[in-house]
Amino acid sequence: MDTAPLRIANVSGFYGDRHSAMREMLDGGEIDVLTGDYLAELTMLILGRQKQEDPSAGYARSFLSQLEDCLGTALERGVRIVSNAGGLNPQGLAAAVTELGRRLRLPVRVATVSGDDLLPRLADLRSRGLLRAGDTPPGDRDVTDALTANAYLGCRGIVRALEAGADVVVTGRVTDASLVVGPAAWHHGWGPGDLDALAGATVAGHVLECGAQATGGNFSFFAELCDADPAVLDHVGFPLAEVAADGAAVITKHPGTGGAVTVGTVTEQLLYELTGSRYGGPDVVTRFDALSLEQAGPDRVAISGARGLPAAEWLKVAVNRLGGFRNSMTLPLTGLDIERKAELLRRQLAPALVAQDVTVTLARTDRADADTQEEAAALLHLTVKDPDRRRVGKAFTAPVIELGLASIPGFHATAAPPSPSPYGVYSAAWVPAAEVPQVVGLPDGSTERLPAPAAAAEAPAGPEPVAPPPWTDDGPTRRAPLGRVAGARSGDKGGVATLGVYARTDDGFAWLAGFLTPDRLRELLPEARALPVTRELLPGLRALLFQLPGLLGEGVAAGTRFDPQAKAVGEWLRSRVVDVPERLLPPEVGA
Repeated sequence: MDTAPLRIANVSGFYGDRHSAMREMLDGGEIDVLTGDYLAELTMLILGRQKQEDPSAGYARSFLSQLEDCLGTALERGVRIVSNAGGLNPQGLAAAVTELGRRLRLPVRVATVSGDDLLPRLADLRSRGLLRAGDTPPGDRDVTDALTANAYLGCRGIVRALEAGADVVVTGRVTDASLVVGPAAWHHGWGPGDLDALAGATVAGHVLECGAQATGGNFSFFAELCDADPAVLDHVGFPLAEVAADGAAVITKHPGTGGAVTVGTVTEQLLYELTGSRYGGPDVVTRFDALSLEQAGPDRVAISGARGLPAAEWLKVAVNRLGGFRNSMTLPLTGLDIERKAELLRRQLAPALVAQDVTVTLARTDRADADTQEEAAALLHLTVKDPDRRRVGKAFTAPVIELGLASIPGFHATAAPPSPSPYGVYSAAWVPAAEVPQVVGLPDGSTERLPAPAAAAEAPAGPEPVAPPPWTDDGPTRRAPLGRVAGARSGDKGGVATLGVYARTDDGFAWLAGFLTPDRLRELLPEARALPVTRELLPGLRALLFQLPGLLGEGVAAGTRFDPQAKAVGEWLRSRVVDVPERLLPPEVGA
């Protein structure tokens, strides 16, 4: 057991993130472990389709090309590398890393963690009633027609691989946070019973998993950072965590790199894609309602107060299936009579829109008396989906083009008629943790199976409702965008949009908690008007956590919404004008 904090750096928040990040983190300062998150629900679908066509594929090839430049430096400095870039084929990636080491004449010890891929076992699990679909465990529906089915593994395989001396650990679908929890548990000697420490490392992992989102990327108050330093966000540095022996962590970044680490930037990442104040995982259930953040110095935020509860007996499973084919076209409507033009096009196209799922939306991007043609145009978006490829091919596009001389004035499309493309549908499922042993391929070529730890005697109780703090100010208010006093971060979990909204002062939180109820949110975001919106309070973060089930339909891969991953729902909310107490507004707004 080592009592010194472990410095864990992130080099990827998604498949396609900045390629140079690994080199930047190695050269920027002292680190002990590099982690990279390459997997998302959509990524698993993409990798699944790749592996269908080529059984040797199924992993994130960009990770391998990053190592081409960085492996020698990491080995020389004793930096361990842990990544879920193995995707659906961790053994294939491990073999490629080993071959890279041979080619570069670098003796590299590579380990794998797998066991998450349930696709070969679906028939057996179904027959025994052990794989159930649904948003909460254990679910109540069967799982059918899967292209991929991967359980979210915890940290134990990573710990064993590092104990065996692995320089590089490549995994399948472990949880994003477990990429950090594993090295921390290995370094500090934690066991399954060290729940608070595991919870603290889970929180640190949740901050690191999305890379530069913790260091100023996508930050609500980015303009304030740029006002202080116009170039601060030109090239945002990646984050690292100093994880202590008790699980407490300091989030920071290398000196001299761009971006900023503040209570605000860390708060927003903590709220990102959070589905509840009790964050379930295979290692521990983490209580986010007990967290405390402190600005511990320039670009240093200390996180404390994490509390852990025993992990539940069910593991979440990410299931992707092919849903059919989709196609879309966009028709600009320019100048006068926009609504009448849209109405005529809808009538003319109705006989051709015979696909199973048809979405027609009019985006009023136009403005009157515009100086450019683009500013004078609204956009009519047509999207069709169907199991039959032919119904969304020329059967859809040809009737649109045939209207070229027989419809609205100024008729044109933004692009040539596209071809149909397949789309996928994501859903959550659940499997007993006891059914999913982790399989560790050790550097010496041997394999170990780690049985699931004993489940808790009973599931942890749900969170107690938190009463909003009192707000008694009857002073004057001013109409202003909500975002002048509140930050937000939104994202997706399948068809659910997640939305965290936070205040920057205690008074601001007291007002926000009383003002922004689920009903008020539905008023401000009319697209959510018919949805069963839920809300939780996180007082330690001065935050409200909303879930908007159904806003995203069947999820990003199948989505037809303008923002299919709900990335900007928070910014939409912040732009809405409401009555804000004057004393909460910054001077330039309240004056």
